[in-house]
Amino acid sequence: MMSLRLRLSLTLGAAFALIWALAAAWMLSDLRNQMMFSLDQRLVASARMVAGLMEQLPPLPTKGEGTHFSAEQLNIPGGMACQVSSLRGEILARSHSDPQQTLEAEKLGFHDQMIDGAPWRSFTLSRGDLRITTADRQIEREALNMSILLAASVPVGVALLGCLCLLWLGIGQGLAPLNRMRDALMRRSADSLEPLQIQPLPSELQPLLDTQNQLFQRIGKTIERERRLTGDAAHELRSPLTAIKTHLQVARMTDGAARDQALARAEEGADRMHRTLEQLLLLARVEGSLSFDDGVQCSAEQVAKLAIQDAASGERQRIKFQIPEKFSEAPVQMPAVLSIAALRNLLDNALRHTPGEGPVELTLETTGNRARFLVRDHGPGIAEDDLQHLTQRFWRNGQSTGCGLGLAIVQAIVQRCGCTLHFDSRPDGLRVELTMPLQTL
Repeated sequence: MMSLRLRLSLTLGAAFALIWALAAAWMLSDLRNQMMFSLDQRLVASARMVAGLMEQLPPLPTKGEGTHFSAEQLNIPGGMACQVSSLRGEILARSHSDPQQTLEAEKLGFHDQMIDGAPWRSFTLSRGDLRITTADRQIEREALNMSILLAASVPVGVALLGCLCLLWLGIGQGLAPLNRMRDALMRRSADSLEPLQIQPLPSELQPLLDTQNQLFQRIGKTIERERRLTGDAAHELRSPLTAIKTHLQVARMTDGAARDQALARAEEGADRMHRTLEQLLLLARVEGSLSFDDGVQCSAEQVAKLAIQDAASGERQRIKFQIPEKFSEAPVQMPAVLSIAALRNLLDNALRHTPGEGPVELTLETTGNRARFLVRDHGPGIAEDDLQHLTQRFWRNGQSTGCGLGLAIVQAIVQRCGCTLHFDSRPDGLRVELTMPLQTL
């Protein structure tokens, strides 16, 4: 792939060369026009000079082949031809024998004509009974023009090449900080996540360096989160696995009611481990970059009913759902699976902390573009100092029988989907307020 330096050099160099070429073409065209104008003025000046000279000479004979004067006698510059003729077209004098063909003098002023198969540029001046015609070859004009244009274009070409070289060096110098950043990244070890420190650095590259350091920070947090999750999972799964193994050993050594009881406890341990693994997988997916958007849209009422349906089996009848007469039917602006999972975990937590057959209350309200769910249990509440630990992974108070991941999942969903979560602990139970954004109808 083409390097950035080469790409910039080619792009800027091509634009630079095009501008220089247009400017040079404009300049050379103007130079050519000025030179041609000067050569034409030389013809005019020569014709007037010959006219003044002829006035000082004795009258020329009007018969015969005409008198031949040298170019020096008529003060004609080299390479030019001069002809003096009468109004009747008789050649009275000429300064040349080549070309042999006479110059056309019928038209006054400038005139392009072919003489002996070669193009000439002529100027005819009328002075009394005489017509003075001066002319020079077009080929000599073009040769002079080419030499002048070449002399003018060589400095332009050299200057252009010099500018392109300076452009190449300047781009290389401008990209030097980027090369230093690249070298610093190449020298780093694979597991190094420390921020890059590169000084001095242009202001244009500072956002790139900041973004790179933020990426290292996010990667570090992700790795730390995965390590913590792995460590916590290993610690949390060790206990149910040990319990299952112990109960199975007891069941192998006993019979009757003791064996059935050991198998039942082993099954409870397996169920607990299964729930823990499901919660771990859901938490990892929510905190990761996996998409939950399956195209399904649910209103706030549907979210509440589905969450109640998925709540702890056998106890969902304890949930008392209260809904106002007027509420918004707009879909929740987040994946349905996450909205249902968040509310379900709150309901499971409330059911777990409400003793006996006590009810759990779920209230739905919609205001503007937000849906507000209020979950209230009738448990003993949470100490004020413990409220800050509710959403931590695997944190449980002394009375909890869960795995300690339900509220951590809710907090991860809240951070991912722009929701809000608020806890209010009172002596008659814990109230949890969860708000979700609604789509604009």
